Amino acid sequence: MAPARTAPARTALATLAGTTLEWYDFFLYGTAAALIFDKQFFPSLSPAAGTLAAFSTLAVGFIARPLGGLVFGHFGDRIGRKATLVVSLVLMGVGSTLIGAIPNYDAIGFWAPVLLVVLRVIQGIGLGGEGAGATLMSMEHAPRGKRNLYAGFPQMGTPAGLVLANLIFLATNSLMGDSAFTSWGWRIPFLLSFVLVAIGLVIRLRVTESPSFNRVLEQDDVVKFPLAEALKVGFPRLALTLLAVVANSAVAYVFMVFTLSYGTKNLGYDKQFLILSVTAAAVLWFATIPVWTRIADRYGRRTMFIGGSAAILVWCAAFFPLLDTGNSVLAVVALTGMGLVIPVTHCVQGGIIADTFPVHVRYSGSSLILQTGAILGGGLAPMISTALLNSGDGSSSAGVTWYLVAMCGISLAGAVALFRAVPETAPGSVVLTTEGAEA
Repeated sequence: MAPARTAPARTALATLAGTTLEWYDFFLYGTAAALIFDKQFFPSLSPAAGTLAAFSTLAVGFIARPLGGLVFGHFGDRIGRKATLVVSLVLMGVGSTLIGAIPNYDAIGFWAPVLLVVLRVIQGIGLGGEGAGATLMSMEHAPRGKRNLYAGFPQMGTPAGLVLANLIFLATNSLMGDSAFTSWGWRIPFLLSFVLVAIGLVIRLRVTESPSFNRVLEQDDVVKFPLAEALKVGFPRLALTLLAVVANSAVAYVFMVFTLSYGTKNLGYDKQFLILSVTAAAVLWFATIPVWTRIADRYGRRTMFIGGSAAILVWCAAFFPLLDTGNSVLAVVALTGMGLVIPVTHCVQGGIIADTFPVHVRYSGSSLILQTGAILGGGLAPMISTALLNSGDGSSSAGVTWYLVAMCGISLAGAVALFRAVPETAPGSVVLTTEGAEA
């Protein structure tokens, strides 16, 4: 009986390790896009246009994520979660490692940004397969009454990947100095992806297939086109779920990526200070996820999610005014505050999305919602924020603040409407959605 008891914990830790490594690759790109890529791949553009171009390549990865989500979701619902998650990890590792080997614009001209975009697409496809799949893998192994806790383990990979990416980025920069790092040293963290992914694969290959998917096989419930079946949930439910989760992604990427560019170039903060502050906030994000998911399992996640959505809205209204003071202490307050409010909704959104769909089409349906939300939220957020900032004199962040507040208002309204439309369930239980959903 020991292996049966340890399988859920081993699976949860394996999904955490895998998502940490995948998000390491993705966030490493975001940090480099904010601080390095404008000079390396778009040197002929003005600083503002170069930053916008670099953030545009960041957005390309998000646009590719739904493709990865649909492909991996299709096969995850047909052949199993484990195999698709192994492939997604390999794809992300290959894409990230090759980014570290691309010659810059001065070496090969036009082809440098072209290759960057191609590899960014590969990254996006890999992460698109990871996002929903890792949550399902951990949640579907969870002991009864701990579904939110286990669904939260892959979510912890987001801040863990950010911490890992920023620390390696900073360590490499500190050891080499700014000149060498900007010239070629930035490649080292990307090349390290190969080693980290190899470690992740060893861990991931040891987990067993999802018990929920095994039951689908036993009951011969595999369908030919899972996504088409998932859409039968209905447009109102799908739309409200999407609206409820879209703001978290937008706020997180403004906080994690745009802030680095804006803070250094417009407000004069030291680069290392900002990266360390964002990293400290991510540590808080990581550490508080198990607390919130246990609360969700014990008392239910609806009130917590709505309260968290309101808290993010309030903090977004204060975030840039605090940063704009130029005071380092207030900047730390602004950033660590984000690290405290973001996890309240982020930790349970994967479970909320997953419980929208019957188990035999859950991977496809969850991927559709999660990756569409990622495009509309996180993928476009740094680019929209940069455009709003530069639409005036480039010194006022008011437009960015209003953009974030509006996104948060949309998600708060979406969450309230969603939870009113769907019957309440007991804390930690599975939502009964359509026929064939888990009991």
